[in-house]
Amino acid sequence: MAQDGASQVDQGSLSAIFDGTNTIAEPVLQCVQVKPIAGGQAGGQERFRVVFSDILNFVQSMLASQVNHHVHNGKLKRGVFVRLKSFQTNTVKNKRIIIVLDLDVLEELGECDKLGQPQALDSKLEDTEPQSTTIHTGGFYGSNAQAAPQQQSLPARTNTTSSSTAHANIYPIEALSPYAHKWTIKARVTNKSDIKTWHNKNGEGKLFSVNLLDESGEIRGTGFNDQCDMLYELFQEGGVYYITSPCRVQLAKKQFTNLNNDYELTFERDTVVEKAEEQNGVPQVRFNFTSIGDLQSVEKETTIDTIGILKDVGETSQIVSKTTSKPYDKRELTLVDNSNFSVRLTIWGSSATTFDVSPESVIAFKGVKVSDFGGRSLSLLSSGSMTVDPDIDEAHKLKGWYEAQGRTDTFSSHAGMSGSIGAAGGRMDPIKSILQVKEENLGMSENTDYFTTRATIIYIKQDNFAYPACLSADCNKKVIQIDDGQWRCEKCDRNHPKPEYRYIMSVNASDHTGQLWLSCFDETGRMVMGMSADQLMELKENDDKAASDVFQEANCKTWVFKCRAKMDNFQDQQRVRYQVAGASPLNYSAECAKLAEMIKMYNME
Repeated sequence: MAQDGASQVDQGSLSAIFDGTNTIAEPVLQCVQVKPIAGGQAGGQERFRVVFSDILNFVQSMLASQVNHHVHNGKLKRGVFVRLKSFQTNTVKNKRIIIVLDLDVLEELGECDKLGQPQALDSKLEDTEPQSTTIHTGGFYGSNAQAAPQQQSLPARTNTTSSSTAHANIYPIEALSPYAHKWTIKARVTNKSDIKTWHNKNGEGKLFSVNLLDESGEIRGTGFNDQCDMLYELFQEGGVYYITSPCRVQLAKKQFTNLNNDYELTFERDTVVEKAEEQNGVPQVRFNFTSIGDLQSVEKETTIDTIGILKDVGETSQIVSKTTSKPYDKRELTLVDNSNFSVRLTIWGSSATTFDVSPESVIAFKGVKVSDFGGRSLSLLSSGSMTVDPDIDEAHKLKGWYEAQGRTDTFSSHAGMSGSIGAAGGRMDPIKSILQVKEENLGMSENTDYFTTRATIIYIKQDNFAYPACLSADCNKKVIQIDDGQWRCEKCDRNHPKPEYRYIMSVNASDHTGQLWLSCFDETGRMVMGMSADQLMELKENDDKAASDVFQEANCKTWVFKCRAKMDNFQDQQRVRYQVAGASPLNYSAECAKLAEMIKMYNME
């Protein structure tokens, strides 16, 4: 078997690859070592170092993440033979390396001990005058990243023909890091965001972002202000571009991206972006689908890809964000697949308002967030994308299934399969005593807990019971006084002659088992205080004693509070926050009827 393997190895191919004289597109080599790369970033992508030999020479290599499965399934190991199908070359600290993008393990050749006495290619670099570039791979050679000096290297080469000799030396996205210099990537734009603006006390600005894809992986790029103006119209979804440094590579802000990359790009003034003449040779959108039926086993807040048949399209509606007080357009879609489950998926912004896809179309979604609202539901992230009737195997199979039987099937939903579904309003939340709320640790888990309690107000904090809000319709954002008679709303970018005060009260409520601090907002505050926050604020300014009497009058009254309990961070400490979603006066007739029913349960006849 060793003789069979030796006869298949392309001897001398490694030297030819680096010398630029290689004529073998997919060289056959022997794997003589496989090791995980130490010193990588915590929580980052798993990396493997592999040493390949052509019997005459050996060279260090790094596997791109999409090739790792050959190690995980045990096929790529010491002594086996492989065919390199796609690779790129570079040099790190005067050591030649190959970045492997795709390979086949030739199982029919078996495995054997190292063939021959191969020599390292590194010694040949002594007579080479290198160009100045560097590549960092998370401690590839065990060195500390922060101590890495300026590197000398040969230009990267690829085994694919470039459409332009000016861009012959292409870096894989997988290899980009803050320590890489003088690089060019060739990537396809799989998603382009809208231009976003901000305005705060530090100034104003705008930005946009694109998702970039090549054979090795994906990365997010962002342009701010001047770069936003220069590059926004140049980048088009689906187009292929050359991007050349200087361009900042930094740790990715995971809250803003759904891509599996530890880094992201920020376009700079001198970053060069050119549309590639040759648009082929770069993959389209890469999906990793989760079926609708498997959503129940997926943790909430997880970002996934999914594909389904569009069963129903809802109307466009608008909501106001609780955190930013900004209005957002939304549209709800219903998807089904051959797991015989359905799911509701929400799209936002211009995607919602311009959505014009016929029911029974196949849609593939990349970058949707899983929520436990309604059991399981999905939301398309701003960095995500959707593709209608994609030309991929999964779409063709799904379409065939639907036309054969799916159109008449009955579909199950994930509703009722989760312990925390829906919202406080319109729910039959369990009635709890205050002691039960504490003993059952409501709000201590990751999920929001909902409950109803009957309690009596015993104290209301009189300081900071209201805040000045914007007068604009559907805007409750806090305004700031900038001059006498001038109040500014940053969200609306408008000044108002006066604010409208809204309640944000802290109330201590008690029952026969204990007491809780409850956070009440404007609607509940009006019911409890018997007047608007504007009226109470005016009264406090003109007659402080009369305002105190109003607070005293609100004490010792019993209410039915519908509440939600959720863990919150305050001054770097975790605590459970109890928010009142709604309140109603005690209905003595209904409460007496309930007590009578309870008494009947104890009937000893």
